[in-house]
Amino acid sequence: MRFAGVRWLRGWSSPLFLFFCAQSLSAQAIRLHVDLTDAPRNIYHAHLEIPAHAGEMALVFPKFIPGNHRPSGPIGALTGIRMEAAGRPLPWQRDSVESYEFHVSVPAGVNTLDVALDAITTQDSAGSGGPAASSNILDLNWNAVVLYPKGARSDDVNFVASVTLPAGWRFGTALPVTRSTGDDVEFAPVSLTTLVDSPLIAGVHYRRIELTKPELTKHGETPVHAMDLVADAEADLAMTPQDLAAYQKLVAETGELFGARHYRHYDFLLTLSDQVGGHGLEHHESNDSAAAERTLLDPDLHMLYADLVPHEFVHSWNGKYRRPAGLATPNYQEPMVGDLLWVYEGLTQYLGTLLAERSGLWTDEQYRESLALTAAELDHEPGRTWRPLEDTARSVQMLRFGGAQWRSWRRGLDYYPESQLIWLEVDAIIRQQTHGQHSLNDFCRRFQGGESGPPKVITYTFDDVVRTLNEVAPYDWAKLLRERVEVTSTHAPLGGIERGGWKLVYNEKPNSFTHAEEELAHFASFSYSLGFSVSEDGKLGDVIVGSPAYQSGIGPGMKLVAVNGRKFTPAVLRAALKAAQGSDQPIELLVENAQFFKTYSVAYHDGEKNPHLERVSEQPDILGDILKPLTH
Repeated sequence: MRFAGVRWLRGWSSPLFLFFCAQSLSAQAIRLHVDLTDAPRNIYHAHLEIPAHAGEMALVFPKFIPGNHRPSGPIGALTGIRMEAAGRPLPWQRDSVESYEFHVSVPAGVNTLDVALDAITTQDSAGSGGPAASSNILDLNWNAVVLYPKGARSDDVNFVASVTLPAGWRFGTALPVTRSTGDDVEFAPVSLTTLVDSPLIAGVHYRRIELTKPELTKHGETPVHAMDLVADAEADLAMTPQDLAAYQKLVAETGELFGARHYRHYDFLLTLSDQVGGHGLEHHESNDSAAAERTLLDPDLHMLYADLVPHEFVHSWNGKYRRPAGLATPNYQEPMVGDLLWVYEGLTQYLGTLLAERSGLWTDEQYRESLALTAAELDHEPGRTWRPLEDTARSVQMLRFGGAQWRSWRRGLDYYPESQLIWLEVDAIIRQQTHGQHSLNDFCRRFQGGESGPPKVITYTFDDVVRTLNEVAPYDWAKLLRERVEVTSTHAPLGGIERGGWKLVYNEKPNSFTHAEEELAHFASFSYSLGFSVSEDGKLGDVIVGSPAYQSGIGPGMKLVAVNGRKFTPAVLRAALKAAQGSDQPIELLVENAQFFKTYSVAYHDGEKNPHLERVSEQPDILGDILKPLTH
């Protein structure tokens, strides 16, 4: 069952109202306490007091996690389940079909079910719906430590949550705090919807930076915006005045872009760690983002992660406030339908990269280099000839963990990057059709703006998107968007770049993003020449179907041993590419494949190729206009 229309999250507007709501909700709420003192050794301990009734009860563990768009609830990390009533253990059974469902028989006279459970954490990322922790940092996603009655709407189930932190750790969350004593923290009663939508980060090294104050905001907006940072080391929390100004401008730019804010306050939860990192998950009043440890200090890392926080911030409007009807499910057990992820994630990808540039986190040139790399990757993806973009959204649970091998043939989560190109094209068309009088900025204000206030959800369909675009600039948007999303093609949709007064070109000059990634991840990309990427030890990543390397018989997972009789290094291969220009001699690659060796002759003579954008001087610079900040 799915619902449509407007869905309000539970909130409070005054201390008196908060008090009476707390008294009412506490009486019927599930009480949840999470002991996080064992987080450094990667396990969280949770205890729930669940209002119960005599007879059979079915409890469920959240399965479909918002922002993940798939059944990603970390059920495999759920351990140590124990159920009791009046101090006596109760036997329970997992459902024989639905592994996220548990059955228990409650004795007569019992009105509270005590449930203890543990969540095993991982050390890499909390982005897939599970918790993550290391020696100095933790990330708590509440969906990993809760059970709730089967069939209940998440809006209708109330929780009073509390935590015990490791000694001396400090935390950040959007949840309102009612009591904090030492390392024990209790939060105000909230719905399960709000609880799952409000993660918590904590760490030994913590810093809170106020980005806005009510008296400094414009247009009558009052929400306070703050950045909560945790890091592996105290030095990693240092933020330059330039970055502080950029994040403050990010807040201002979103105000101008959307014209409204759908939250009471906003917390940017940012984890800086090489142990617990590499994710971003959107929420209504916060975003849970994790970047590399030295992101604020290292220029290359700063550039690579600059659009992460803007992307997740945009989701507060596009994804949380305005949400595709198929993703607005009444609880976490109902399947999600991701057909409109090219709007949910794709428009967010487009706006997130724009806001990174408009706020000053990127330069204009860095934006163009990022866009060129995106366009080139998608234009060298033969999988687009058989899998339309929409199918990458419907296949999200299969594609997310597909790995590098044969990725260009299989396709990945292309509803992110390819939709960025689609929305760039839409923006350019609007500007052309209206002679610069309107743009996608106007669409955003109409579609994601509305009135400021507490969090709520307004659903939409494909027809709603088309209708709003036509209100901004009449055009056959339905035809264009269906062609881009539902039809296979041989090339990426580069119309936005071309209408924008630029073109995609290739030359020997390294792309700045590829160069930074190569330095940090210790690999070399020859994707647009030979047709593969290769690690420094010679292991081949993806090999692009139809590329010179593919035509010679080489495949991913093989190991490159030598180039023209000389031991492989990226520098040796680059020298061979240069020497082959103007020659009729193939490049000889000695390759190991499962303990067998073979030499492959690759007929390629066009040198090294790296993607960039080049200005077309005789056309208006619409892309330049798009990049202009909305605030001054």
